Amino acid sequence: MSVLDIVASAEEPMRFTAILALSNQPRGTLHRQLTNLVEEGLLSLNRDHTYTLGLRLLKFAAKAWAGNQFRAIAEPHLRLLHERTGETVHLGVLRGTEVIYLDKVESRQAVRMYSQIGNASPVYCTGVGKAALSAMDDHALTGVIDAIQFRRFTEHTLVTADQLRAEIGEIRRSGNAYDREEHELGIRCVAAPLFSADRTFVAGVSVTGPAYRVSMEALQSWAQLVRETAGAIMDDMGPRLGPRP
Repeated sequence: MSVLDIVASAEEPMRFTAILALSNQPRGTLHRQLTNLVEEGLLSLNRDHTYTLGLRLLKFAAKAWAGNQFRAIAEPHLRLLHERTGETVHLGVLRGTEVIYLDKVESRQAVRMYSQIGNASPVYCTGVGKAALSAMDDHALTGVIDAIQFRRFTEHTLVTADQLRAEIGEIRRSGNAYDREEHELGIRCVAAPLFSADRTFVAGVSVTGPAYRVSMEALQSWAQLVRETAGAIMDDMGPRLGPRP
């Protein structure tokens, strides 16, 4: 799984030496693992001797997608939020120090933001990510923050643990998280958390749009709508998420 994760996280096909440098595996062990993964269709070995994800993963992804009850329950609420705001709506779940986007309802505006379902983004500079962090208990939150390798994406990015903790405190008080062009210049969003009663499952829902069209005032006017959407999804999940705290 760690080898698959290395290849999946790469922005371009990877050579053996690049995977070896990231895997901490002995050369012989890694070679056997790659051979097995290729034979099982989980990786593809290309003509230029690089590795990419295999087509068999598409079958797994399709089954996982079809069986994702959380996404299915959330979808009508996401569409309603999109209808009420006119901008792009995202649903994402926390996975380690990243947020994975499970669903997206595209803006009906002529100019839209680029994002893909299944992509991962850092938790500390995205609205959905920070919303999800705010739903964690303090012990779990500390574990995630300690594991983050902060990187400055824009001049607005939070780049220290203290800055992030202060932001999380404000999100917990207000119920909303904001991305103020922190991950990508020209992109803003407002988000709210979803969580199980024991905080073992955390996610977020957001409305996102280009900064020239979506002012901070507009985001603030949508904040309650986003919170209501998160609450409605949790209510519909019922015992599967647990009662709302």
